[in-house]
Amino acid sequence: MSKPDREAMLDRDCVDLSMRRQCALLRLARSGVYRRKAAPDPDDLAVMRRIDELYLAMPFYGSRKMVLALRAEGLQVNRKRVRRLMRLMGLEALVPKPGTSKASPQNKIQSLASLRQRLSHAIVRSTIQRLGRTSNPFA
Repeated sequence: MSKPDREAMLDRDCVDLSMRRQCALLRLARSGVYRRKAAPDPDDLAVMRRIDELYLAMPFYGSRKMVLALRAEGLQVNRKRVRRLMRLMGLEALVPKPGTSKASPQNKIQSLASLRQRLSHAIVRSTIQRLGRTSNPFA
């Protein structure tokens, strides 16, 4: 069960179970229960609305480019704020992420020891084939 679901099950007016016992049963921290969530700042909502509009037009913009675009429009924002709001909205730039050039799991990486062993077997095989074609020098 998710945390918001467990928080919704809390009954603040219950006289039979204390808040401490309810939190223990629902595995919630009391410090997060007593403090009410702050109302969203109207200025943040305006910036979020504009970030959403810019993101729909340019989904490849990350927080850095988004800051530049917002500053060009005259909004006073910094990168930390834009990054926090984009994370809150679930937005991220549509660009390749690090690690895209990793080797395929189908391509096995061989150790140097196994490579040497295969090489020595190939040399032995080719030597035997070469000796088999010529006359036997040990006969």
